[in-house]
Amino acid sequence: MQFYNSPKRYGVGPMFLHWLTALLVIVAWTLGIFGDDIPRGQMRDLSRFVHVSAGLIVIMVLVARLVWRIVNPPPPSEATPLGPWADRAGRLAHYALYALLAVVPIVGMVALFGEGKPLPFFGLFEVPSPWPEDKAFTERTEEIHETLANALLALAALHTIAALIHHWAFGDRTLTRMLPWVAANTRAESNLPPLSPPPLSRPR
Repeated sequence: MQFYNSPKRYGVGPMFLHWLTALLVIVAWTLGIFGDDIPRGQMRDLSRFVHVSAGLIVIMVLVARLVWRIVNPPPPSEATPLGPWADRAGRLAHYALYALLAVVPIVGMVALFGEGKPLPFFGLFEVPSPWPEDKAFTERTEEIHETLANALLALAALHTIAALIHHWAFGDRTLTRMLPWVAANTRAESNLPPLSPPPLSRPR
């Protein structure tokens, strides 16, 4: 399995960054939505710390993914029966995903600063809040943060559904080329033509 992208599939590096991003988003969203249900104390503090740390890692991984796309471009999009408009829609969805992956954690940091609290950097040090506590500002910012996080998760779900449609309806490599456990020598990943019935022989 190659480490870098090829014209037919993603490399191990981009695969790892992709699935790490998905895991971090799920963890951060879950703790953000249900974190207040955890009783006050060490467990809630830990969940908040993990939530913030996951957001920081998402930004770092996003930067790595963008740099990787520039240095080692991904394989081209698979053609579909829906025509070029579907390709454009897919690209717009990708741009929106990348934008939300950056904006959601940043808005969350702003909300944390609005509480007058420092930003913990993985327990190594803290970035102090640049302004005093403002409850009204914090409440509005947290609402925006939650709305954008829900939009990110919804768009990620649509992204997953689209990949499954590509796989099951169109039979192309969109899904399999991002799965590390799929062998690269399968028919979908090879140069072999799609299976088709033999031509009917004409009666003589």
